Amino acid sequence: MVFLSFVYRFVTNFAFMAMVYFSLNFLEKYQNRAIVAILVLVYTGMRAASTLRAFYFFQKIEKLEAETKRLQAPINDGSGGTSTRKQIVVDVARLRRDGELKSYMDLFFLALIVLLCVANIMRQ
Repeated sequence: MVFLSFVYRFVTNFAFMAMVYFSLNFLEKYQNRAIVAILVLVYTGMRAASTLRAFYFFQKIEKLEAETKRLQAPINDGSGGTSTRKQIVVDVARLRRDGELKSYMDLFFLALIVLLCVANIMRQ
């Protein structure tokens, strides 16, 4: 299931990049192409800001993981709940890491889209 989420993220980002590429290349007039490129740049900037904000969120989650592990160490007295708590911390760490990888993938594709837009604005 985790692999499918990465594939889905890759396919959606690639489809967006392909849509931008074909949209910009099929427009004949420079003004239309420039307007579409600027609109895509604005959208890409908003998505990049959202993705960078997600990194701040992931950083806070990582600090919470470390604090939970630190607090959990003295509690490990053999009670039944500790294995469940450990599993929850491991699951959160895995989800955080997967989210970071997806965010890096998003930023990569957004950078490619920015390059496409700038290249289409520059050519006449």
